[in-house]
This record gives sequence, structure tokens and C-alpha cells, in this order.
Amino acid sequence: MADFDEIYEEEEDEEWALEDQLLKYSPDPVVVRGSGHVTVFGLSNKFESEFPSSLTGKLAPEEFKASINRVNSCVKKNLAVNVRWLLCGCLCCCCTLGCSMWPVICLSKRTRRSIEKLLEWENNRLYHKLCLHWRLSKRKCETNNMMEYVILVEFLPKTPLFRPD
Repeated sequence: MADFDEIYEEEEDEEWALEDQLLKYSPDPVVVRGSGHVTVFGLSNKFESEFPSSLTGKLAPEEFKASINRVNSCVKKNLAVNVRWLLCGCLCCCCTLGCSMWPVICLSKRTRRSIEKLLEWENNRLYHKLCLHWRLSKRKCETNNMMEYVILVEFLPKTPLFRPD
């Protein structure tokens, strides 16, 4: 049975309210879309490397391009194998009752995970120090009802959300 004489601290509620208020007033995230000509399960073979104007003053264009180039090289290396397996899976799909598509699905998941790990490394190396957070996100395409993977560059609050004791 619950203890009715237990005392709860209100500081936690105040910290959550402060965090919600800071996140509410943070700018919208910058969306870096895929710009390649091949897309496998929503993941494009190349991301746009043009520096967004909303990151001016927050990030050097050279750092942005270097990060995007690292992501693009990871995608290029992994997606070529995915396309080959996709073609093979489509050719054998009727004979295998769809089981030949499993390698493509697993390779696509592995590619997404490797991009997420790369972005987490980039965040820990540089972007969290600049109050930015990069992540891979699934979004609806602007032109049709298909889903695509994009890179979101989110702005983190500049004030610490905890008080050191």
C-alpha cells in the first residue's frame, strides 16, 4: 500500500517545466534530405551537402560538409550491396515466396544503424558542444505519400538542465 506521508520534491517538476519551456522556444530543426538518384526502403544513396543558411553562425560550413561527406561515404559503401541484393531478391521472389527479400531488409537495417552510430559519434565529438544534435529520422516525402529518411539537425538548449550540488 502506498505511503501517504511520503514527501516528494517539487524541484523535479520545475526542471521538467524549464526543459519543456526551453524546447518550446528552440528553433525548428534543419532537415537535410536525400538528393541521390537511388533510394532503397526510403534511404537515399546521397544526402544534400549544401550548407543550410539557418546554421550560419552556429556551425562552420567546412564541418557540415565534412560530416555530410562521412555520412555519404557510409551510405555509398553500404547501399551498393543493398541494390544488388534487392535485384536478386526481386528476381527470385516468386520462387522463394518472398523469403529472398529478407537479406535486403536486414542489410537496410544494418545501413541505418551504421549511419545512426556515425551520427552519434559526430554528436559526441563536436555537435553536442555546439548545442546541436544530429539524428536520422523517417519523414513523409513532400511530393508523394512515400516515407524517406532524412537527417535532422536539432538545436539543444544552451542552459544546463541540471544544477550541480
